[in-house]
Amino acid sequence: MARSYKRTTIDEKIDKQKEIVSRAEERYDAELQTLEELMQKRNELRNKELLRAIETSERSFEEIMEFLNTRGSE
Repeated sequence: MARSYKRTTIDEKIDKQKEIVSRAEERYDAELQTLEELMQKRNELRNKELLRAIETSERSFEEIMEFLNTRGSE
């Protein structure tokens, strides 16, 4: 009888731990989704800011592109 009791106790602990892990995975997935949404929003804001800077710049499109392309290769 002792063996049966121990096995049941271990099985119950395993089942409980599986539930804990499952809930943790769900929380992780939700937090990851929130992070991705925030990063996307930040990128959208940066793109808008960059576009505004280009629109108000006294430089031509060609000058801006040349600047961006040469800065990356130096």
